[in-house]
Amino acid sequence: MVEMTYGGAIRQALFTAMAADDDVYVFGEDVAKFGGVFGITKGLYEKFGPKRVKNTPLSEGAIIGEAIGAALYGLKPVAEIQFSDFITTAMSPLVDVAANYHYRNNASLPLVIRMPSGGGMRIGNFHSKCLEAWFYHVPGLKIVVPSTPRDAKGMLLAAINDPDPVLFLEQKRLYYTVKEEVEEEYFEVPLGFARTVRAGSDLTLVTYGAMVGLAVEASQEASKQGISVEVIDLRTLTPLDEATLKTSLRVGAEFCPVPAAPTLEDAYLPSVEKVLMAIDRAMKY
Repeated sequence: MVEMTYGGAIRQALFTAMAADDDVYVFGEDVAKFGGVFGITKGLYEKFGPKRVKNTPLSEGAIIGEAIGAALYGLKPVAEIQFSDFITTAMSPLVDVAANYHYRNNASLPLVIRMPSGGGMRIGNFHSKCLEAWFYHVPGLKIVVPSTPRDAKGMLLAAINDPDPVLFLEQKRLYYTVKEEVEEEYFEVPLGFARTVRAGSDLTLVTYGAMVGLAVEASQEASKQGISVEVIDLRTLTPLDEATLKTSLRVGAEFCPVPAAPTLEDAYLPSVEKVLMAIDRAMKY
C-alpha cells in the first residue's frame, strides 16, 4: 500500500495498464512531453514513447474519431479531453457512433474517454461544467465518476478492460487534495456497484465524485443534532446500482452557468450548509 493522491492514482493506473497490455495507448491535447494540463500523464511519454503517448490536434471530434477507429482495429485507446466542457464539439461521433456501435453491430468497442470535470477551481463556466447528466440519457455509454484515489485507480483499470465505451469523469478539484493508501499492484474495482460510505438510519444522501466528501462532512455535522445520515457514493452512474438506492435526497448546483467570481462560484456550488438545510427540511416531513 502506498499513499496516493487522486490524480496520482489515475496516473499510476495508466502506467499499470500500459505496462500490462501493449494495446493500451494514451492520446489527447498536450498529454505527451507536457504531461497534460493537470500533470496526470507526466512520465508516460518517457516510459512508453511517442507511439503510445501521443499529442493530438485541438479537435475533440478528431480525438473521439481516433478512439473509435483504434478500438475497431483491436487497440485499447485511452483518450483525454482536456476539460469535459470541450466534449460538446464531439457529440456526434460520441453519441451517434461510439454509443450505438454495440447495438448496431453486436460487437464491442473498448475505449475510454478521460475528462477532468467539475467546478471549484476558479476557472469559469467554460472549464467547470459537469455534463454527466447529458450522457446518462445516451444508451451505450458507461459513466464512471470516482471519489477516492483507490476507486480512481481500480475503476480506471476496469474501464480500460471493459468492452464498451466508458466516460471516465475525473473530479479535478480532487486531483491533489485527497489522499489515501492504495495498492501498488494491478487491481480492478468493478463498475456498476455503489458504495455505502457512512451508515445511517434517518435519511440517505446519494451523491458521487467530489460531493461525496462534502456529504460525509454534512452527515457528521447532522450527527451533532442527533440525526443519523447514510451516505451513498454512486461511483458509476451507468450502469446504476439501483439495488443500493432505496431513499435519496440530492442537493445539486444551481441551474446556471458556473460563475467565474470566487464568491459567486461558492454560492453556486453545493455546500455543507445547503446539505444541512435539506436534511432539516427532510426531517420535518
